[in-house]
Amino acid sequence: MSVDVDTEHSMFKSYQVGTIYGIPFRLDVTFLLILPVFAGILGAQIGDVVPLFNEVFGTTIDADSLTTGVVPWVVGFVAAVALFVCVTLHELGHSVVAIAYDYEIESITLWLLGGIARPAELPRNWGHEFWIAVAGPSVNIVIVALCGAVLLVVPPVDVVVFLVLYLAILNLGLAAFNMLPAFPLDGGRVLRALLARNQSYVKATRQAAGVGKVFALLIGLVGLLRLDFIMMAIALFVYIAATSETRQMMLDAAFDGVAIEEVMTPADKLTTVESGLGLADFLDVMLEDRHIGYPVLDGGSFVGIVTLEDVQDSELTEGTVADVMTPAENLETVTAATEVMDAFKVLGENDVGRLPVIDDGQLRGLVTRTDLMRAFKIVTEQQRFDHSEIPTPTRRGRTRRIRRDQDRQAGRNPEGGT
Repeated sequence: MSVDVDTEHSMFKSYQVGTIYGIPFRLDVTFLLILPVFAGILGAQIGDVVPLFNEVFGTTIDADSLTTGVVPWVVGFVAAVALFVCVTLHELGHSVVAIAYDYEIESITLWLLGGIARPAELPRNWGHEFWIAVAGPSVNIVIVALCGAVLLVVPPVDVVVFLVLYLAILNLGLAAFNMLPAFPLDGGRVLRALLARNQSYVKATRQAAGVGKVFALLIGLVGLLRLDFIMMAIALFVYIAATSETRQMMLDAAFDGVAIEEVMTPADKLTTVESGLGLADFLDVMLEDRHIGYPVLDGGSFVGIVTLEDVQDSELTEGTVADVMTPAENLETVTAATEVMDAFKVLGENDVGRLPVIDDGQLRGLVTRTDLMRAFKIVTEQQRFDHSEIPTPTRRGRTRRIRRDQDRQAGRNPEGGT
């Protein structure tokens, strides 16, 4: 299956085992668990599949030769490995076309439900997305054609004929399934690309995701009626992925080209603490302000971040903020010119809750996950008043000036804290 979503939340631990076409190739722990399951399923089906092949394709495969002893399990394992090789080629098809359009592919990963080519950024050009999407299933169709050619030249050895024919059927099914208009499957991406020809990508994503959720519910219902846990897992994943990518597209659209200084808390509105402040006094500050993290200054220079967790993790009963803080050189930071979506990425990849905004070694401000999500909610709400998909940069700038003017007129004090 090819679904380009944030795999950090959809997979477990994965390990890089090499590179393909310069792209890191990773195996997820769930892939290592599902491979023997697939092998067992494919091996158990041989006795039922062989007569069907003989009837439909006119082959003369001897079922007994493939269902005796350990043979079906060996054949099942070979078929399972070959299937995942084809899944990898499917994802590589997406990746090669994406690279041709100058999109970076961060990794290709095999996992529980197939494969995922993870792009550094999502296409915003409908033509690019269309061809990237159809490239994967096209690879499977080419494999089907190659299997047909192989059957014409290989000797009629039962196990070879069975494996090649079985692989052709699996690839045909893989291509057909991925072309279902169930976003974010390949067919859903094709649907979004076509919808985006005459409207915004945000609206096209919402519509395609809506169709995808309907298909997910149908797939889940069929899986439930058949007690097919794989189908139910696929349905759940498609539903969650459609929701996730819709949210991601809205974030991208809302914050496209917006610098972090538009949403950060400026330095003059932050409550800071001095590095020499005693820990007992620091706890008093936290209790009074009801914040759990503060920038640390030393003579006006930014030297680190201190949080309640830092104090809790320390065994010191006496000492200063400098003894427990995270030094500036160990922190993830951004500049005022960093785009909001890049800041989101830094927060997610490093699992941190706040980012100091630093320019020329000076603290310009601080941005937290809460700041970013609050800004997103406000921007989304502005859509209702602007009657547009996303507010324009002019509207954002005007809103920011209004807010500053109101603060000055009201003589508001800095909020402080994080």
